[in-house]
Amino acid sequence: MLLGGTVLALLMTAGPVAAQAAQNWPARSAGHVHVCGTPAHGAAACNAIRADPVSNNGTVQPNVTPSGYGPADLRSAYKLTATGTSSQTVAIVDAYDDPKAEADLATYRAQYGLPACTTANGCFTKVGQTGSKTSLPRADGGWTQEISLDLDMVSAICPGCKILLVEASSSSLTNLGTAVNTAARLGATEISNSYGGSESPSDTAYDWKYYSHPGVAITASSGDNGYGVEYPAASANVTAVGGTSLAKSSTTRGWSETAWNGAGSGCSAYDPKISGQSSVSTGCAKRAVADVSAVADPNTGVAVYDSYTYQGAAGWMVFGGTSVASPVIASVYALAGGVSASTTNSSLYSNANGLFDVTSGSNGTCTTKVLCTAGTGWDGPTGLGTPNGTAAF
Repeated sequence: MLLGGTVLALLMTAGPVAAQAAQNWPARSAGHVHVCGTPAHGAAACNAIRADPVSNNGTVQPNVTPSGYGPADLRSAYKLTATGTSSQTVAIVDAYDDPKAEADLATYRAQYGLPACTTANGCFTKVGQTGSKTSLPRADGGWTQEISLDLDMVSAICPGCKILLVEASSSSLTNLGTAVNTAARLGATEISNSYGGSESPSDTAYDWKYYSHPGVAITASSGDNGYGVEYPAASANVTAVGGTSLAKSSTTRGWSETAWNGAGSGCSAYDPKISGQSSVSTGCAKRAVADVSAVADPNTGVAVYDSYTYQGAAGWMVFGGTSVASPVIASVYALAGGVSASTTNSSLYSNANGLFDVTSGSNGTCTTKVLCTAGTGWDGPTGLGTPNGTAAF
């Protein structure tokens, strides 16, 4: 496996397999597709949005070569120079099976000159929710695209990390929570959850049954439907990850961000306030969402490779949604070396100067402006901001 400066050099290399140049994204004429439907009570939907390119006759035409941001773009935007080590295992928890996960991961990493991550070399592992490598759930087209998105984002941000994919038997919150427990049991140092469902009185019990793993950084996407709260992002035990629109700019940073209008945010109805939020004005009596954020706008989306045909789409596609942001943030935690058993999501609030503050944009209307409109300091759609290196993590 290639590590360190060798990987970084490959990420920046020009040529047919190099990362695509950063771009100012035009408005797309085609619609955006939430690839997972509305979840039933007690279940979750994935938070992935496909930006469909559409031909004149209305048929989806997946890109032959990548469009959307690649690894070099994301690493440049968030000032990430480390490439990670095999001491960190980033787990992806999703529902159902992606039978082409490993092969599609190989295509993405080869396209961008990243080191191979396979079962054979010990970098990639896929299991069902009980930890079995052979007893896997059935395939589901929407969740296969979610899985590809998640695996590709870990590869982009932390190419030297190991990847563990845990596939829940269904999209019920109990099965997804069981998969989170399995990920922790199998040694994950970070666990990304790119899904969400409606809050319920059961959430506070789920917090401790499924999402309490001291020494493991657990992230959850805040949702893709604008102002409003989802679970498990509302859990007091996870880092809730909001979303931004990311564009190349002439600033010193070279990039600019605004709050994405689809990012979830707001006050939890059930979960207690996390200690770090006592230092900011959220307007919430209980837990406020989000904590941090990363790119999520499908108009400024990321390149993803998935060969499992779903809704007529397969191959290179562009994705957005807070499903992008959650594995990005989990992987930044991995680049930072993980968290200690005493570290909580509240520690971000004492390290906010290590983030890019996002100060404009909105995800809807609300009575308490800070919960739906970005501004200086903490706000609902983008939390404390986006990664500026790994210092905040």
